Amino acid sequence: MAVASEVERRRCQDTFAALCRIPSPPGQEGACARYVTAQLEALGVTVAEDRSQAETEAECGNLLARLPGTGEGWLLLCAHLDTVALTAEVEPVIVDGAWENAHPGVLGADNKAAVAVLLEAAHRWVAHPPPVGIELLFTVSEEIGLVGAKAFDAAQLHSRLGYVFDHASPIGEVVLASPTYYRVEARFRGAAAHAGIRPEQGRSAIVAAARAVTALPHGRLDPETTVNVGTIEGGDGATNVVPEHCRLLAEARGLDGQRVEAVVAEMVDHIHDAANHSDCACDVDVVVQRMFEGYRTRPSAPAVAAAETALRACGFEPRHIVTGGGSDANALQSAGLSVVNLANGTERNHQPDERVSLAAVEAMLDVTLALPDAVLGVGAAC
Repeated sequence: MAVASEVERRRCQDTFAALCRIPSPPGQEGACARYVTAQLEALGVTVAEDRSQAETEAECGNLLARLPGTGEGWLLLCAHLDTVALTAEVEPVIVDGAWENAHPGVLGADNKAAVAVLLEAAHRWVAHPPPVGIELLFTVSEEIGLVGAKAFDAAQLHSRLGYVFDHASPIGEVVLASPTYYRVEARFRGAAAHAGIRPEQGRSAIVAAARAVTALPHGRLDPETTVNVGTIEGGDGATNVVPEHCRLLAEARGLDGQRVEAVVAEMVDHIHDAANHSDCACDVDVVVQRMFEGYRTRPSAPAVAAAETALRACGFEPRHIVTGGGSDANALQSAGLSVVNLANGTERNHQPDERVSLAAVEAMLDVTLALPDAVLGVGAAC
């Protein structure tokens, strides 16, 4: 396996910086999708956009490109185009050998480091076709519940095996399990009243929501289960009105499906109890959504074996991990594909101090270039 050349490494870093400068929060990936499409079409690669099940308000759908190989097998490689919502302009700068945002906000390495790597790998594979065909899938709205990957019709793929590069931890880690994720939304309805003259006639939706928050389990409940309250919003901005409405948004994740279902049921009970408390006496509507299914992969699975071969070929000792994070691998696994999530060396994803080292980007490129031979070597390609 030939590692990336200096020209390829330099171009990959430039591509990454260019991608980071393109804002692409969920639903607004249009400019980023056009950039990716232009890069691939300049190589002579046809890119298909799938909007058949995309959200109507989204700027674009998923992108799928195919690069033929010298053999009959196929391999899927996937990355997502969106980032979490931006709080600052993104200007990538290199600090101590790593990319960071010059402004106080996320960099977008999640998941644009992977997008850049796949675009650079395409340069190699167009000039020197790999032993198996490559399908490149770029999804949208991953950060808000794997929306693009869940909408994607996996039946159109030639591949039955693939990889995503979407875990912010050191290269070499191979994700074997990911949680089921529930979203819990509660809308409290009380009664408005003048806060200084008739507070007794009011029923505070904010107090009800606050009671619910304090009653809910929170943080890491056990090694496999977490709960978080992400949003509480209500009132109309005035302090002299007892607030009539308040909205609460929370999540629960768990590697054990039955355990996390029980936690969600407990959360719903606490929310209703808070609404019914005598201090509040509010109505409440609760909506529970299972955003994606969890999975567990056998350590002996062919996709895992091929990943281990590629990692070792690039000087990394594979390490099996489980994660509390979701990725497009969850949706693709649910669609019947054998897909493994590989750590991509990014750091502090979803944080304003997000970063990724130049060395990690280049190592990710080497591992990606090694995967087709590794997949063929273990007989895993479809």
